[in-house]
Amino acid sequence: MQLYRFLSDDDTSAFCHKVSLALSKGWALYGGPTYAFDAARGVMRCGQAVVKDVPGTYDPEMKLGEA
Repeated sequence: MQLYRFLSDDDTSAFCHKVSLALSKGWALYGGPTYAFDAARGVMRCGQAVVKDVPGTYDPEMKLGEA
């Protein structure tokens, strides 16, 4: 089965580290990154979808970050 996650964070190195960690655990980029301005906080936000093929069947109780 294929799992999907959408990672997001402020536009800082922490976001890049979050995506890099997912890639190091076998997740793959899905599409390009997204950027949006959070006017309430006055910061840019980043997002990146990632996917990963794993054995088994989907369960909504799964901890996707641990897959």
